Amino acid sequence: MALERLGASLHEALRKLFRAAVIDETAVKELVRDVQRALLQADVNVQLVLDISKHIEERALREKVPPGISRREHVIKVVYEELTRFLGEKPVPLKVEPGKRKVLMLVGIQGSGKTTAAAKLARYFQKRGLKPALICADTYRPGALDQLQQLANRINVPIYGDPKAKDPVKIAFEGLKQFGDKDIVIVDTAGRHKEERELIKEMKMLEEKIKPDEVMLVIDGTIGQQALVQAKAFNEATSIGSILVTKLDGSARGGGALSAVVATGAPIKFISTGEKVEDIEPFVPSRFVGRLLGMGDLETLIEKVREAEIKVPEKKAKAILSGRFTLTDMYEQFEAMKGMGPFRKLLKMLPGMSYNVPEEMLDTAEDKLEKWRVIIQSMTPAERENPKIFNASRIRRVARGSGTNEKDVKELLKQYVLMRKMLKTLRRKKRLPLFGKGLPVDVS
Repeated sequence: MALERLGASLHEALRKLFRAAVIDETAVKELVRDVQRALLQADVNVQLVLDISKHIEERALREKVPPGISRREHVIKVVYEELTRFLGEKPVPLKVEPGKRKVLMLVGIQGSGKTTAAAKLARYFQKRGLKPALICADTYRPGALDQLQQLANRINVPIYGDPKAKDPVKIAFEGLKQFGDKDIVIVDTAGRHKEERELIKEMKMLEEKIKPDEVMLVIDGTIGQQALVQAKAFNEATSIGSILVTKLDGSARGGGALSAVVATGAPIKFISTGEKVEDIEPFVPSRFVGRLLGMGDLETLIEKVREAEIKVPEKKAKAILSGRFTLTDMYEQFEAMKGMGPFRKLLKMLPGMSYNVPEEMLDTAEDKLEKWRVIIQSMTPAERENPKIFNASRIRRVARGSGTNEKDVKELLKQYVLMRKMLKTLRRKKRLPLFGKGLPVDVS
């Protein structure tokens, strides 16, 4: 993935600095060259690269090292601060309040990923306890309503659209009438071809008619520095705008798109980093740079844990600690982990882990968890609740039913026994840190 390649290149540049015997002018200049090379390969504008590297070099060589840190640490801090500065130091959040409806209108060039982005935004706010709704006001693209309908059904979010209507304004008005009780209503509009003027014209017309609280431009991250034209035109056309950059998972030009948008002064509020409906996050420059440099992002990781957590009643927590931990409970833990996303993304958020875990190990871990989930699904309710009843014939049946082998089933049962023992030992401490809202459960 391209941004991973950019991150790996920047991380390697810092590792070379760590290995250097002396942090002198030569070492700093070599670091600056490595940073330049990494940014240019990510399609960042040449002038912008020169500007960033100039600031890094000047600060690293001329600034007085603050007390309590080494020169090596100071140089790394400078790189982090300058990269954050060029992406915009402060995040610009999209504020949505319960009970106070916000109308968000999405616009974008055809093929920018706008419809998927609408569903991702709806899911993002849904996971935070808010009530979202979707309106399909795209009357041009065949299948637009069907696509959004499928996504909406998958995340259980209400949607309005009329396949027979030709007037997007009428559709939007009707949808807004139906969704008066929602916290955020996301209006997906028709995309345009490469004519930015047509895009802006439609945006202005719809904006005047339906008066959204905010207009968000969806930009395809794979177009690199060409994003500058779209972002600039959009930023000049509306003063209430924001930007969502999509497809930052597989393009060598992701850095170019981000830097081009930032250069216009238009606020990036979200970035989409994958194909799944969960793969969206607020754009926080400091976090983003921290992950790129391999420094991790514990805040985002903690947030993901909270979103995926299983709420366990105190009575059940006591039962689990007393030894009544079943395979059903184990399955719920696997589901929670799956909800947090792939191991790769979680590891990128851990300081020092971003680029140190071999791909084969990640693949093995993910495959094993998925295999165990399928095995538990193939068991009967009685087997899940009381794994002691397993014998050779039951193991064979579950292996066949799950498409695995007997060794895999035995490995899962062994892991279950180990996990059950571990939880029983926590009884003595009278605390269970694995469940609830990250808080210990008192079982005294």
